[in-house]
Amino acid sequence: MHAQLRVLALALVVGLAGTALLSGSASAAIPAPPAGFTLTWSDDFSGAAGTGVSTGNWLYDTGTGIFGTGEIETMTNSTANVFQDGAGHLVIRALHSGSNPSTGWTSGRIETQLATFGAPAGGVVLMQSSIQQPNVNTSNGLGYWPAFWMLGAPLRSGVTWPTSGEIDILEDINGRSSVFGTLHCGVSPGGPCNENTGLGSGEHACPGCQTGYHTYGVEIDRSVSPEQIRWYLDGSNYFTLNANAVDPTTWANAVDHPFFIIYDLAMGGGFPAAFGGGPTAATVSGGQMNIDYVAVYNKAPAGGGGGGGGGGTARTGQITGNGGKCVDVAGSNTADGTHVQLYTCNGTNAQKWTWNSGDSTIRALGKCMDVSGGGSANGTRVQLWTCNGTGAQAWQVRSDGSILNPQSGRCLDDPAQNTANGTQLQIYDCNGTVAQVWHMP
Repeated sequence: MHAQLRVLALALVVGLAGTALLSGSASAAIPAPPAGFTLTWSDDFSGAAGTGVSTGNWLYDTGTGIFGTGEIETMTNSTANVFQDGAGHLVIRALHSGSNPSTGWTSGRIETQLATFGAPAGGVVLMQSSIQQPNVNTSNGLGYWPAFWMLGAPLRSGVTWPTSGEIDILEDINGRSSVFGTLHCGVSPGGPCNENTGLGSGEHACPGCQTGYHTYGVEIDRSVSPEQIRWYLDGSNYFTLNANAVDPTTWANAVDHPFFIIYDLAMGGGFPAAFGGGPTAATVSGGQMNIDYVAVYNKAPAGGGGGGGGGGTARTGQITGNGGKCVDVAGSNTADGTHVQLYTCNGTNAQKWTWNSGDSTIRALGKCMDVSGGGSANGTRVQLWTCNGTGAQAWQVRSDGSILNPQSGRCLDDPAQNTANGTQLQIYDCNGTVAQVWHMP
């Protein structure tokens, strides 16, 4: 639910084979990765009762009427609206004060600090969450609009919606006990994705989703041709969208990059209005979306998880990292020693990298990504240099998103997680932080 009418929800259980429906209030552990996948990020909301979310993982979106959907609530960072319950759940609660059903609503919206959740070319990513929708119905739930969804990382770098892409993983409205699955892309209004509606599944029944926990998820599969997005409810694939539903540029701009994850519980707006409207005088205050866990799993491209050898597979395109920024050659300068840096993605050749599994090099502008002086110390800077076959220019692209320089035993790193344009990259002890998660073409 970002900027206009959006219609998207889904469900996916780990392994796509099916996960048992969670019932009652017990918290479930993060499911183990499906075969061939790696758990790359998760949150099980295990904080103390009455505390807010971890600001290391999440940031709050606050304000009234700023999201472009017509919703009427004020989003806050108050623990009255967003809190952990002490039993392994996150709660987002909508509250009403006053007698006018069209005013006086507060609720919550949070998004991940990371914007690194995606599939590289040839890879697959699964995003899933166990959620109980607000326990309301079509009599007392008009206007309720819970959502679990994603926006494309390029949005944070200035690319506009819906060009930057939106994938809604769960949406229900008005207590209808259903889900909608949708991709938003292209231009608005109209365009190849029929905005502001998007390309979606339409309404899909979700029995018991107001009264119990169900698993909702989406899979972006770039290992097949055409690429696919698949939506799941409790492990059942209820909607699939193929890349050839739109032109290649529209799809690539919307899907072939990382995303960040969002939860929110809206009140009112265009989507509920399309199904009868609300809130009304009968709409109950205090409805809440309960979240047990969220998990992201990645499956590496075939032959692409360990670097060297492997038949010499080559992949060419942008490498994106922290904040959705691109790995870039400073000033498009081909001189030896030119900084390799983070910079706003712009599609230039300075950001067009080729990783070749045969010789383990990562190249741009006819030269190689190189560890300065062949160094191995933490903080050694990374530069562009004439390709020479040394260990300073060998890189292993690993399934957890890191890029290892085997000679030093250290990983390509964004110093201090700095997303400012011009930040020169370095090597550093591999640590699994956002500073070392890279999305290859």
